[in-house]
Amino acid sequence: MKNSIKYIDLQVNGYAGIDFNSMILAEEQLLVACKKLEEDNVEGILATLITDDFYKMIDKINNITSIIEGNNYIKSIIKGIHIEGPFLNSNDGYRGAHPREFIIPPDIEKVKRMFDSAKGLIKLFTLAPENDQNFSVTKFLSDNNVIVSAGHSNASLSQLNEAIDSGLKLYTHLGNGSPTLLPRHDNIINRVLSLAGKISICFISDGIHIPTFVLKNYLNAAGIENCIIVTDCMAAASAPPGIYSVSHINVEVGEDKIVREIGKDNLAGSAITMKESEK
Repeated sequence: MKNSIKYIDLQVNGYAGIDFNSMILAEEQLLVACKKLEEDNVEGILATLITDDFYKMIDKINNITSIIEGNNYIKSIIKGIHIEGPFLNSNDGYRGAHPREFIIPPDIEKVKRMFDSAKGLIKLFTLAPENDQNFSVTKFLSDNNVIVSAGHSNASLSQLNEAIDSGLKLYTHLGNGSPTLLPRHDNIINRVLSLAGKISICFISDGIHIPTFVLKNYLNAAGIENCIIVTDCMAAASAPPGIYSVSHINVEVGEDKIVREIGKDNLAGSAITMKESEK
């Protein structure tokens, strides 16, 4: 029996061999990705652009915006853009695979430039609220109908609560974008779980980013009604194992679907589809 479930994925860095973060992304490539997404029962995504040199990010936003706005079929699948970076926590562990040299403090003028370049297509923006002075970027984005999500962050409980008061609505892939070793009690995972209901929480359910038994604990603690499953997938999703890129980061994907920077142990996205995630 054909699977009739339709999926929405808020975090897609690439698909079917296509890297959405490529500087030379073309309309024909996005068509390939969108057709494969539709075949895989995904009816809508947010194309996710990750940390890079700020001006290169502007070029990428301009390019993908132009492609989306110029093709009605692509626009029917790609509902908008998710910006993940460059305003993240630059410390090792918290930054994940995001390159430290391009991580910068939140800047209202830079955010306005991103916002204007996307012509209303930025729907979700991930940042580290502890670095957002007076939460001015959070307030600006929220006031302009962009969902603001904390992520790659080590914000204190008070900072998270202040960010919520300023418009924060979401947390990006909790359980990832944090160091392997954390304080026993007062850590970013427990802080965010304690705020479930005030914000929604995203998780990657590939069994790799978070072991399945741990994810069950997180879902029980947060309440399923406060949780969103994303893939955080890159070009290897719905594509064979091999060497791929996520922006300028070269990654290797094996038969086990684990995505790692070449020569490193840290994860750099997933290769899972939403159908596989459901399992």
